[in-house]
Amino acid sequence: MNSWVQEENWAWDQGPATPPASRLMHSMDLRMMTQSLVTLAEDNMAFFSSQGPGETARRLTAVFAGVREQALGLEPALGSLLGMAHLFDLDAETPANGYRSLVHTARCCLAHLLHKSRYVASNRRSIFFRTSHNLAELEAYLAALTQLRALAYYAQRLLATSRPGGLFFEGDEELTTDFLREYVTLHKGCFYGRCLGFQFTPAIRPFLQTISIGLVSFGEHYKRNETGIGVTASSLFTSGRFAIDPELRGAEFERIIQNLDVHFWKAFWNITEIEVLSSLANMASATVRVSRLLSLPPEAFEMPLTADPKLTVTIAPPSAHTGPGPVLVRLISYDLREGQDSEELSSLVKSEGPRSLELRSRPQQAPRSPSLVVHFHGGGFVAQTSKSHEPYLKTWAQELGVPILSIDYSLAPEAPFPRALEECFYAYCWAIKHCALLGSTGERICLAGDSAGGNLCFTVSLRAAAYGVRVPDGIMAAYPATMLQPTASPSRLLSLMDPLLPLSVLSKCVSAYAGGETEDHADSDQKALGLMGLVRRDTALLLRDLRLGASSWLNSFLELSRHKPHPNSEPMAEPIRRSVSEAALAQPGDPQGTDPLKDLKLHDLSLRGSSETSGTPELSLSAETLGPSTPSDVNFLFRPDDTPEETEAQDELSTQDRGQGIGASFPRGFHPRRSSQGPTRMPLYSSPIAKNPFMSPLLAPDSMLQGLPPVHIVACALDPILDDSVMFARRLRSLDKPVTLRVVEDLPHGFLSLGSLCRETRQAATLCVERIRQILTPPGTAAGV
Repeated sequence: MNSWVQEENWAWDQGPATPPASRLMHSMDLRMMTQSLVTLAEDNMAFFSSQGPGETARRLTAVFAGVREQALGLEPALGSLLGMAHLFDLDAETPANGYRSLVHTARCCLAHLLHKSRYVASNRRSIFFRTSHNLAELEAYLAALTQLRALAYYAQRLLATSRPGGLFFEGDEELTTDFLREYVTLHKGCFYGRCLGFQFTPAIRPFLQTISIGLVSFGEHYKRNETGIGVTASSLFTSGRFAIDPELRGAEFERIIQNLDVHFWKAFWNITEIEVLSSLANMASATVRVSRLLSLPPEAFEMPLTADPKLTVTIAPPSAHTGPGPVLVRLISYDLREGQDSEELSSLVKSEGPRSLELRSRPQQAPRSPSLVVHFHGGGFVAQTSKSHEPYLKTWAQELGVPILSIDYSLAPEAPFPRALEECFYAYCWAIKHCALLGSTGERICLAGDSAGGNLCFTVSLRAAAYGVRVPDGIMAAYPATMLQPTASPSRLLSLMDPLLPLSVLSKCVSAYAGGETEDHADSDQKALGLMGLVRRDTALLLRDLRLGASSWLNSFLELSRHKPHPNSEPMAEPIRRSVSEAALAQPGDPQGTDPLKDLKLHDLSLRGSSETSGTPELSLSAETLGPSTPSDVNFLFRPDDTPEETEAQDELSTQDRGQGIGASFPRGFHPRRSSQGPTRMPLYSSPIAKNPFMSPLLAPDSMLQGLPPVHIVACALDPILDDSVMFARRLRSLDKPVTLRVVEDLPHGFLSLGSLCRETRQAATLCVERIRQILTPPGTAAGV
């Protein structure tokens, strides 16, 4: 194996099923690959230029000239990134970060072009040579290579402005906005057509193609009826023109991700809960004895303090935004265990219609398990439920042999932060107190979650530590989101080509969770709202008003930090509290009248020791960051004083004429392709809430992170939020907290929901199970295999 591959430590399958492009990438270093590609491109150029003045020959000559130009320009940029990438790894055994992922993705594209160029050189004289097909594929990958070259230059700019080891862009807010304004203008459709998923393992690509066809078909239905209601599973794949025309599909895919709002993504991601699809997924999953949906009543209860079990603290029901309400949870258990068929638990069961599982009694029940897994599902805080994730949870229940309680927290934008956190924390505490009903003795408790659920694992643990109640014995977070601020990082650049997590979709989900997705930002396709649209708009306005004045979450923390718990206290209704806005206005301001967290950066946090915060209540940070704020809809293409005509003229200028913007780092003569979809309106929530450590745990001060239990993170190398995992693990490692980070290659974000798709996803899912088993194994006991 060559030295470059040894440094990258990418695990490539060298078996006979491996595509030629992958074998080429595995066997050649970057410079050799570039030189071979350039030589082949020149040879093909010479051949097709001698074939006469035909249009096809001219286009083939031009495409190989473009391949040569872009490959020669890209190679030094990738080399410079690779030379510095090791500085951002967690450790030598975990060579992973956004810079490495970007280099790896570019090498994948070069390898595909090299394979195709060799094929053309060998078969161009054959009467069976499909000229139009090969030309279309070459043009598609050339477009992708051009855009990857632009990303490499953006990554160099990030590298130049970041502190050593810091993966997130730390320039001022204006520079960040300029960066994103420039970035979102890049053409993306080339990554969603013929090149769709080229960076992932081959077994994933047919699935991604099916999803992309379903997405654009769903987009057409969504435009017709505004909400997507009534869309059936069969109607998602009836648009044959998208299946046979990759370029049309890519253009439509780009239009959808740039212009449709978070309600579209909520509807599309919830397709898996259509009864037919849900039944098919459950047929392929393990059969469990118990799968019951429970409704936890909104009643306060007492929890003992870890430091002194004689003292208790009141756990109030969730009340942010909409007042107290029940919390839905799903209990999954492979065996029927003691307590799971009790009358007390049965009284909490919520009917799911004909799908509801009725328990059948049997003479002998399994004893209570010593362990319990509390699970928070992913879905960008805006979509999906425990039902969406039930197939792999059933497999976990079988393999681990422990009950699993999955929390159906309320979703944004109807229920923004901190409602989901309140519900998850309440359900976690309820599970500890009533673990006997769940079939567990509660000796070992693990929190597990993916994506947004991983974020909730961390924030629930932080809140448990702040309350002084029992924290879990460990956390298993799969590809978690730990930084919910609109900022750039090298792995975020991968969102340009990721079909599951495009940047605009990430931004809309984060804005919805932060409470900024309450204004109507519909594009021209949604101007005619109709009845359902008007209802949705009015509901959004109502929720905005509730958000500004009805949350009691902050004061519950402030009260907690002001008084000591009382022994054997009786549950009581909490006193009426001030709103979030009032509480924030009451905080002592900065002498200069500025927000003390306005310029908060990771570097600042890493320099703060526990001694600096010991004299201040640990939760005061929440008070500083929950002040009143106004959601802003940032137009990344147009400045307020720019007209569309002026902006279009600006795009014709060379990058050197753009002033000091991020595009000025492009070399003279290089022009990446720009989107043809028109201006993109991406909501950014410029609020201190996004800096709240209970929303962005990566920004938590050291004193808060010290309260976390052992953390096990399983991330994806090609995930746009990979850097969230790497930086969070680096922070915990710097505090000497137990943390492991395992990065799986060639898989997309959300692989847990694809567990039965291929060998690679099954192996990654098994890794998550192993990490959970490690947490549930008592110290000093060997974990079962």
